[in-house]
Amino acid sequence: MKIGMRKPSLKKSFRARTTGKAKRKIKKNLIPGYGKKGIGWLKNPKKAAYNKIYKKTSFSIFDIFKK
Repeated sequence: MKIGMRKPSLKKSFRARTTGKAKRKIKKNLIPGYGKKGIGWLKNPKKAAYNKIYKKTSFSIFDIFKK
């Protein structure tokens, strides 16, 4: 995997910021394990490993401005 910049998505960013507290609360009550740390490794270890590596080797345009 190469190191690269993630392409920003305004649509996904907006959805992440507007998904409400109530929606998360409902999911937490209905789905066992929702919101728990490390559940991704149990559900889909291949995807979890990929995501961990991707997160460490890529950066966002917003990360440049944070430094």
